[in-house]
Amino acid sequence: MTVPDLVPDATHDIERPPEPKFTKWLRWIVLIALVLPLMWSAAGLEISPSRIWKAPGQILTLLGGMFPPDWTGTPKTLELILESLYVAWIGTIIGATLSFPLAFLAATNVAPRWITLPVRSFLSAIRAFPELVLAIMFIPAFGLGPFAGTLAIGLHSIGTLGKLSSEVIEGVDDGPIEAIKASGGTFFQQMRFGVVPQALPTIVAYWLYRFEINIRASAVLGVIGAGGVGAEIVGRLRFRGDWPKAGAVLILTVLTVLLIDTASSSIRRRIITGHSSASRPAKWMSALLGAGKPPSTDLIET
Repeated sequence: MTVPDLVPDATHDIERPPEPKFTKWLRWIVLIALVLPLMWSAAGLEISPSRIWKAPGQILTLLGGMFPPDWTGTPKTLELILESLYVAWIGTIIGATLSFPLAFLAATNVAPRWITLPVRSFLSAIRAFPELVLAIMFIPAFGLGPFAGTLAIGLHSIGTLGKLSSEVIEGVDDGPIEAIKASGGTFFQQMRFGVVPQALPTIVAYWLYRFEINIRASAVLGVIGAGGVGAEIVGRLRFRGDWPKAGAVLILTVLTVLLIDTASSSIRRRIITGHSSASRPAKWMSALLGAGKPPSTDLIET
């Protein structure tokens, strides 16, 4: 038995058609559309090759002035970091509480179109203003301090969490809702037992993720006097003699953010997947809190 020759005959080969010229022109058009705005933006920001070349040396000079850090002002720094955490936490609570009902009004599979359109526009209008701009607007009305920063973070969180939560609600399975409706359940029962159990785990995960973002935002808002540790960092960097203290503030702030990010990521993973994180910090935290221990099966003697 002979093996058939699978090599095609050269006389029957079909030549590959030439590439369309439109595709070549489209590539150049896309490339030019990306490069020209980049060059225009660089020229507007006065970015020159000499400044880029000097930037690493200036950064090393700044970091060299911060180390070794000066820990003499640690108690005050910890108080300001706690203030940033308070601002972020209360702002997240405000955003989560008010965005949850608005998310149902913005979901197209729950509310009619004449309700979803204005609610979505309202949420988009809130997201259009960054936290920094909102804080600048609130400071003349409520004065300097953490209250203005809390309102700014809370208001911006409403817009972001409302949009994300509405998308989660739109993606739920319609089966449980139709089953509740077929059995005679009211609209509120359909939402309570058909939508909320499906959407709430992901929505809570978004709340935690937003809390991580708000911690960083609260540190930035301190620069304009809206509470938090940002004012301390900027104040220390103004004078070269205070750079070691600024280094200590930065180290404590970064460690706090990393610790909260690790805890929040572990909690979000547990909520979404039902399994704890496999990372070593998450295991240490579970062991510390006792969350990794299996439930006891011992009978209680009476």
